[in-house]
Amino acid sequence: MNAMLLLAQVAPALTDSISGANPVLTQVAGAEEMNLWSMAVKGGWIMIVLGLLSVLCFYILFERNYFIRKAGKEDPMFMDKIKDYILDGEIKAAIAYCRSVNTPAARMIEKGISRLGRPVNDVQAAIENVGNIEVAKLEKGLTIMATISGGAPMIGFLGTVTGMVRAFYEMANAGNNIDITLLSGGIYEAMITTVGGLIVGIIAMFAYNYLVTLVDGVVNKMEANTMAFMDLLNEPA
Repeated sequence: MNAMLLLAQVAPALTDSISGANPVLTQVAGAEEMNLWSMAVKGGWIMIVLGLLSVLCFYILFERNYFIRKAGKEDPMFMDKIKDYILDGEIKAAIAYCRSVNTPAARMIEKGISRLGRPVNDVQAAIENVGNIEVAKLEKGLTIMATISGGAPMIGFLGTVTGMVRAFYEMANAGNNIDITLLSGGIYEAMITTVGGLIVGIIAMFAYNYLVTLVDGVVNKMEANTMAFMDLLNEPA
């Protein structure tokens, strides 16, 4: 019975403490929640630049991924069919087949077929010229991606430096009324740009390496088809 009376006396005090009588709990409850939007807003104009770079990065990633994968799709029997056409003397049919396939490797072989009858070195040079053009098409935009991967962190660091300068400037103007929130708030805003720059840079770096891997795969197929075609030309009659 005494325990029940004691609990009845203590309960109101606990209720008042939880409901806000405790200043520490009240301060924590009223603290501003950290989220991506608030961080982006506090980062200032630097975050706008980083946002634009991230949009450009993702656009290049998805566009190049689709383009390169499409370029890498090829009939496994492509060179066998080309060999049959050439051995049967159906040169026009071979060229038409290359145009229907419409891949970088097919365009290279088409150029080689159109140069049949000339010296082998001339045929190989023509194929290599087309190959260089096709590789340049595949790598379109990768330079921008590489620039973003290296430039985004630097832009973030620039925002950090400018934020720190602004924080110390506000402290200097505060005179004797210096408040720790002036420095901590400025550092908080300044470090946000570093985080944003590193995130964009890391994403761009991984995306760039991924796209380079895809390009290398297509280039390897192009080289394999070129070697098979040149071996066909060098076969004894």
